[in-house]
Amino acid sequence: MEQQVFSKYEMARIIGARALQITMDAPLLLKISEEKLKELRYDALKIAELEVQEGVLPIAINRPTPKKRKEKLSAVKEEKVSDEEIVAKEQEVEKEIVQDASELGFAEHDEDSAELESSSGNGAEEQ
Repeated sequence: MEQQVFSKYEMARIIGARALQITMDAPLLLKISEEKLKELRYDALKIAELEVQEGVLPIAINRPTPKKRKEKLSAVKEEKVSDEEIVAKEQEVEKEIVQDASELGFAEHDEDSAELESSSGNGAEEQ
C-alpha cells in the first residue's frame, strides 16, 4: 500500500481524531523537543498535523469506490517490496508451517488419510 493523497475532509478527520488522543494524554509518536513544543504552544492540533506530515500515524481510511470494492488508504509511509521478495517470504513461511505441522505429528495428506476417506463413504455408493 502506498501513501495516498487524502481529501481535505479525510485530513480534517485524521488530524481531529489524533488531536483528541493527544489531549487525552496519548503518547506522542514523534520525538519533539521542548523548544519545538513551546513554539507550537503545546497545541494538540498542530502536533497532530506535524505527525501526519511526517507520516507516522498508524491510521487507515477505507474509501468506498464505484466498483463495489473498498480502497484502503494508509497515512503511514510504507516501503515498496518487490514481488520476488513477497513470493520468497511466502514460501519461507509455508515451509515453516509444514515443518511445524510435521513436528506436531500432522501429515499433509498421506495414504492413511486417503484410505480413511474412501472407506468412510456416505453410504450412497453402496446402494
